[in-house]
Amino acid sequence: MTSTSGNHRHYHPPSPSSSASLRGCCCCLFLLFSFLALLVVAVALVVVLALKPKKPEFDLQQVAVQYVGISQTTASSAAVSLDIRMVFAASNGNKVGIKYGESRFTVMYRGIPLGRGAVPGFYQPAHTVRRVEVVIVVDRVSLMQADAADLVSDASLNDRVELRVVGDVGAKIRILGLTSPGVQVSVDCTIAISPRKQSLIYKQCGFDGLSV
Repeated sequence: MTSTSGNHRHYHPPSPSSSASLRGCCCCLFLLFSFLALLVVAVALVVVLALKPKKPEFDLQQVAVQYVGISQTTASSAAVSLDIRMVFAASNGNKVGIKYGESRFTVMYRGIPLGRGAVPGFYQPAHTVRRVEVVIVVDRVSLMQADAADLVSDASLNDRVELRVVGDVGAKIRILGLTSPGVQVSVDCTIAISPRKQSLIYKQCGFDGLSV
């Protein structure tokens, strides 16, 4: 009888030393990537501390009243239409660039929102000043009762309508190809306009932001 034991293949399980080597290699790779990530963060922090980045600054340079229309629609309501063009100077005094997101501005009368304007996002290089233009359009927005009476009185008797323009400007600092967490620069402006002369009488702005 012919023996068939020579045709059988025997399974040899991996030795414990091979499994241990594989686990050790994975641990080494994990530690290596963790170290590299920590190194990148540390370098970025050192650069941030060395450069001491500052918040961007906004300065209201021009306000142009392009159109003002106020009409009493009923005994207890009034409609207001308004076109305002505002020009800000965005100043970046940092040694690195700033990336701005889309910014939105709202014009209000006695706390009531009348209209909005938006500025697309843009990138500003280091040590530059850029003009930022905002156009806010109010199209026959109705005010009721006491607010309507105040508006008509301000326009017809005093020839002075005081408005408030508020907005948030989102900004991020770019360092070594990395983008910092976003910060907000709040814009809060009070302006007074003359409906008869279609002109600006008074303006004052305040800005508040967070250092990055």
